[in-house]
Amino acid sequence: MHFTEIDYAVADGAATITLQRPDRLNAYTYQMAREIVAACDLADADDSVRAVIVTGRGRAFCAGADLDPDAGEFDQTRNTVPVFDDGTARDGGGYASLRIAAMKKPVIGAINGPAIGIGSTLTLPMDIRIASESARFGFVFTRRSLVPEAASTWFLPRLVGMSRAMEWVTTGRTFGAAEALAGGLVSQVCPDDALLDTATALAAEISENVAPVAFAAAKRMMWAMSEQGGPWIAHRLESQVLGTLIGSKDFAEGVAAFLERRKPAFRLDPTADLPAMIPEWPRQGG
Repeated sequence: MHFTEIDYAVADGAATITLQRPDRLNAYTYQMAREIVAACDLADADDSVRAVIVTGRGRAFCAGADLDPDAGEFDQTRNTVPVFDDGTARDGGGYASLRIAAMKKPVIGAINGPAIGIGSTLTLPMDIRIASESARFGFVFTRRSLVPEAASTWFLPRLVGMSRAMEWVTTGRTFGAAEALAGGLVSQVCPDDALLDTATALAAEISENVAPVAFAAAKRMMWAMSEQGGPWIAHRLESQVLGTLIGSKDFAEGVAAFLERRKPAFRLDPTADLPAMIPEWPRQGG
């Protein structure tokens, strides 16, 4: 598949999606959104891919939506945009972010510089977010007379808490990697030149040790439980899923590998073998 605004590469069990408009600080476009969705489809369908890394080319991760009037990114008469059933145009950020949320493979955001607006909100459904020391974040929407997008009004408070989310959205200010780490937006901060090596090492650890179906099930369960209202509902679902997985060949392999002190060779496929009781997330981008 040919991409123009991202790069997609697979090596050593990891797919890397690189936002690739460095001359525009990887400013976000509808075309980029469509390509991110297509790359996610490729990664989910490829059994050799055990983890996905998302990063940016050059000195930025993504400096926000492309606001150049000549680009016409907010001119819906010039762009073919996805629509809801009622004909309402869908936000281009949510089009990609919800596809990332629906991924069955772990997604690692390697945030290598400014991540402003959609550059921040696009990372929220990723499973792990790490940042370089030079990374900067900003939920700047109110300063542009906009509201947050990319389903971030759902994701952000659940990741960092309502108080922190409201502060960042209310002020619309930009902030650095240290504040993002303190606020729980990212899990670690790396020297700039170590960011991709750190992300690659995380992907390798996942690829070598994590059962794909177990991860996909756990991810869906954790997000679903944030809406269910109590631990007894979680207990029931966990019991059902554990009963299924304990009888699987991947569980037997995981135990054998532990006892034999070797890396496991998991065989189940999260597309075909996810337990039936796991809540399904629509492929919102597809």
